[in-house]
Amino acid sequence: MAGPTAPPYPSDAASPGAAPAGTPVIGLILAGGHGSRMGAPALGAATKPMVLLGGRPLAAHVAERLAPQVARLYASGNDAEALAPLGLPVLPDPLPGRPGPLAGVLAGLDLIASQAPGALLLTAPADAPFLPADLAARLLAGLPEGGGPACAASAGRRHPVIALWPAALRDRLRLLLEGGERRVGFVIELLGGAAIAWPDRGNDPFYNVNSPQELEIARSRLSAHS
Repeated sequence: MAGPTAPPYPSDAASPGAAPAGTPVIGLILAGGHGSRMGAPALGAATKPMVLLGGRPLAAHVAERLAPQVARLYASGNDAEALAPLGLPVLPDPLPGRPGPLAGVLAGLDLIASQAPGALLLTAPADAPFLPADLAARLLAGLPEGGGPACAASAGRRHPVIALWPAALRDRLRLLLEGGERRVGFVIELLGGAAIAWPDRGNDPFYNVNSPQELEIARSRLSAHS
């Protein structure tokens, strides 16, 4: 999930007024990845988002963190049956060939275009169970005046899939995807995005779980705060 250090687009480019006050935010959990490093079947789950952490799927922790911050919450993925236990509407990729998390972002922006014009899309991966409670608020405050997205950053690294996307980016994102671009961080740069840094309080709120070893770390961290 994490991108390279020293992002080439502005950091903490806060711009009050970049989005109108009261703009609705729609949440989307990006849950369509293969997660081959995790080996979900060996852990008793069909897919990585459904691997258990503290007795609940990883994606359920993400949903719990996002739900109070958004007007509506969805998941993106091409296996609605596997994601059904989350109890969320599932958006399939709008483009063929599994083009990655940007396809999920596009699915969310397509939804906004048809059901909630003018809303913002907040995305987060299904494997980041410790998201901060101020995620939407800080990204909203950091939206660039030029209309680009804002993504999270911590410990000198950006997290491009944890981002707030204005609805107006939909057509440009579709063109980039149809042209073969798959790099989320690069797309944020092309779209004039900003990276918004979170303070270091000892535990990275954007820690993501990609392997059984990282799952054990997450379990220890969850137990320490329970």
